[in-house]
Amino acid sequence: MTRMRIMIGRRVIGRMAIAKLAPGLELSHIDVLDVVKRATGDVTVGAVADSMRIDPSRGSRVVAEMVGRGLLQREVSQEDGRRSIIGVTPLGESILAEMRDAKIGIIRDVVGDWAEDDIASFARLYDRFVDRFEKRLTPDANSQCAATRESEAK
Repeated sequence: MTRMRIMIGRRVIGRMAIAKLAPGLELSHIDVLDVVKRATGDVTVGAVADSMRIDPSRGSRVVAEMVGRGLLQREVSQEDGRRSIIGVTPLGESILAEMRDAKIGIIRDVVGDWAEDDIASFARLYDRFVDRFEKRLTPDANSQCAATRESEAK
């Protein structure tokens, strides 16, 4: 369990994929692309910073860098002309798709000699594990954040 935790913490699969596909990018860039891609509704720099749990000024710098690289685009909000809306460009979409394919390829290499039944069982059990893990930790994480904010306010 410890070995898996260390590998997940170091994001080994993501690092392997990014080294192969886009050596100039960082994992945080891929995370931002993913956040923007998965979001529903208008995405602002503030929303990106909140989702990434980073300082708004850091979020602004990362988004600006990614706009400069052609991975994200800024548009003016149709509802409020003072707001910028962030979107993924075709190049950003391509990078996300290539990253997903590279990660899947790495996982296929790992389970390449497994029987089909073993792969199916692992996938089913892993999905169940992640679902329960998310459900169990999300309320605790929210409670911890609220408790931290309350203690900091005192």
